[in-house]
Amino acid sequence: MSSRKHPRGAALAAAAVLVLVPVAAGCGNGDGGEPQTSPSPAATATQGQNQPSDPAAARAEVEKNWTAFFAPATPAEEKVRLLENGERMQPVLQALSGSPQAAQTSVKVENVTFTSPTQGEVTYDLLVAGSPALPDSKGTTVLQDDTWKVSVKTLCALVKLSPDASPVPGC
Repeated sequence: MSSRKHPRGAALAAAAVLVLVPVAAGCGNGDGGEPQTSPSPAATATQGQNQPSDPAAARAEVEKNWTAFFAPATPAEEKVRLLENGERMQPVLQALSGSPQAAQTSVKVENVTFTSPTQGEVTYDLLVAGSPALPDSKGTTVLQDDTWKVSVKTLCALVKLSPDASPVPGC
C-alpha cells in the first residue's frame, strides 16, 4: 500500500524514527526524577494560582521556543538552549542538524496550559513537510534557567511511539 493511503503511519515513522530518535538518544537524566527547574521572578505564581505570574507572556515564549526548537533552520546551539538539560544533548543535537529528514519536520503549538509556575502542558501538531503527522499531540514544557523549554520527556514520548525505535537509554 502506498503511504498516501496511510499518511499518518508514514509520517509517524518519518518523524519519530528519522528525526526524533537521534535527539532522544541523549534524552533523560537517568534517575527518573522530576525535571530540574530554576524559578525566576517571572515564574512566581500569584497567590492561589498554579501558573506563572504573566501567563500570556509565558504562553507566547513557549510557542516561540517550541516552534524554534523543532524548526529545521534553527542552529544546533539554539536547540541546546531550548531543550531541557540541553547542554547534555549538544553532540546529539549537532548531529541532528545535518539530517535531511529533520529538514521536513516542524511543530505548530495549539495550546499551552500551566500546571505550576515552572511547568506546563502543550498541545501541538507535529508536521512533516507542512502536513500534520501527529495532530493534537501532548507534551510538556519546563522553565529552566529563565527559559521555557521543550522537555526531554516530550522527546522521549515521541520516540516511544515509533514501532521501529529501539530502546533509548534514559527514556
